[in-house]
Amino acid sequence: MRKLSRFLKPYTKLLVIGPMFKLFEAILELLLPYFMSKVIDIGVARGDEKYIITMGGIMLLTAIVGICCALACQYSASLVSQGVGTDIRNEMFKHIGTFSNAEMDHFGTSSLINRITGDVNQVQLAVAMLIRLVIRAPFLCIGGLAMAFIIDIKLSIIMLVVLPLFVLILILTMKKTVPLYKAVQKSIDRIGLVLRENLSGVRVIRAFARTDYEKERFANRNKEYSDHAMKVGRISALLNPLTNLVLNFAIAAIIWFGGIRVNKGSMTTGEVIALIGYVTQILAALIVISNLVVIFTKAFASAARVSEVLDTQSTITDNVESFNISDKNMNPAKVNQSDYNESRQNDLLNTDMGMNYDYIVEFKDVAMSYDKSDNYDIENISFKVKRGDTIGIIGGTGSGKSTIVNLILRLYDVQKGSVLVENKDVREYNLHELRGKIGLVPQKSVLFTGTIAENIRWGKEDATMEEIKRAADIAQASEFIERMPEGYNSKIYRGGTNVSGGQRQRLTIARAMVRRPDILILDDSFNALDYLTDANLRKALKLQTNAMTTFIVTQRASTIKSADQIIVLNDGEIAGIGTHEELLDTCEVYLEICQSQEMN
Repeated sequence: MRKLSRFLKPYTKLLVIGPMFKLFEAILELLLPYFMSKVIDIGVARGDEKYIITMGGIMLLTAIVGICCALACQYSASLVSQGVGTDIRNEMFKHIGTFSNAEMDHFGTSSLINRITGDVNQVQLAVAMLIRLVIRAPFLCIGGLAMAFIIDIKLSIIMLVVLPLFVLILILTMKKTVPLYKAVQKSIDRIGLVLRENLSGVRVIRAFARTDYEKERFANRNKEYSDHAMKVGRISALLNPLTNLVLNFAIAAIIWFGGIRVNKGSMTTGEVIALIGYVTQILAALIVISNLVVIFTKAFASAARVSEVLDTQSTITDNVESFNISDKNMNPAKVNQSDYNESRQNDLLNTDMGMNYDYIVEFKDVAMSYDKSDNYDIENISFKVKRGDTIGIIGGTGSGKSTIVNLILRLYDVQKGSVLVENKDVREYNLHELRGKIGLVPQKSVLFTGTIAENIRWGKEDATMEEIKRAADIAQASEFIERMPEGYNSKIYRGGTNVSGGQRQRLTIARAMVRRPDILILDDSFNALDYLTDANLRKALKLQTNAMTTFIVTQRASTIKSADQIIVLNDGEIAGIGTHEELLDTCEVYLEICQSQEMN
């Protein structure tokens, strides 16, 4: 929780004003039992109607001022808690955006969602309670006890007997419930994971008739959560009856012994009523304190989960100093695509004037493992790629095809060797600059809610309709787009569920093409296309993007048959490099792939 205290600094004034109003309200609340005692002892006892009305007016005014103070505190607490919650969520969202794939793999999507929603809400609640009750509840306990001793010391001893018993009940309850609250939070994480897998994979579940299995799996997780929650509920349910029992015992004792003292003339009836009011205030405040302990315990657990995310630094460090924009004071995160495109055109112009790079991409003895161990997922990877070449990458499942292209984008970092783009190690680039050179079409076609034109503009924010249509033509997408009633203004629903798999792939290719990248990466992006569309797309890429270097990751040998160079992977290592004809003669792995697909 201490690590998140920096989010409270912008609200310092409200953090002072809110508790001050609450403290003033508590003072006024402590005065009410005292005023009541005077009404009974003077007004009622003497039959002084004027005094009763006067004191009644004072008590009413006290109550109204107290309500106003409470509202002011509540307003301050709402502003601070909502503001802090919003700031933390914004900071987390921004920070998660810096994570490499390694950090995303470590936390998991469902856990990150729970942390940025449920855990932040718990911290937000704790901040509100901090302002509203942390000062008020202890002050009522101490102040009530002080007022009781001022009224009658002997009768106040009953409180000193009752308080330890009351505190013991609170401590035992919290000792049992706090660990269970942590278990409840973990159970919620597990339910979130199952829900996310079921909702995102609903088609696969239905296709394999696994609905009953998933129902049972969700029921098990739900039962685990309900068992923990019910156990907490059962223990917490004992709190109110036990505390009320103690409270009623204290009130009965005060009435009993107070009545004796009133008969002896040692104290007045009003003072007995005041003592009952103070004991009620004290024990009610203790119940509030016990609830606060539970809230803050849960908040500390949630704050630790939030801090874990914010404290995690991406293994991919950004090199801001190398950002290749003429204005060195410009913040790379705020550079728009037009500024970057202008800079990149200048780079290409310099290239044509003699500053030519021998190879646009080069791998030098690269090795990498996802768990950062010495058991590498790929190793001994070395190759060079000339500008404008088409490179095919093929191999069996898990051979490392996607890993190689992810290293070009620097979604992961190498553990050995180096990856060079335009004769410069990717680790020396600013990420915006590096990824501005690259257009990616991932394995899973991801579209976003909006129009088709807006989805294509993800590749270039200021793309004109002419550029969008050109990109769609190359991607073989213009035909089906123009058949839609609203054309490029047609809506795409969440994840692109209202278009087919092949259409999604073509739209993601258009999104990558609209920025006219130096390097285009097609990561198994033709698997949903028919052979004719596949052939037309490859032809369009070849004819209209001569200066662009293209990496095609695929399972189909026919897709990369005409590539300038084919890299064959087997168990994380290069089994062969060459053209289609060369590999048929020299690479047994490639020959087996081609034979299995009945081509030669």
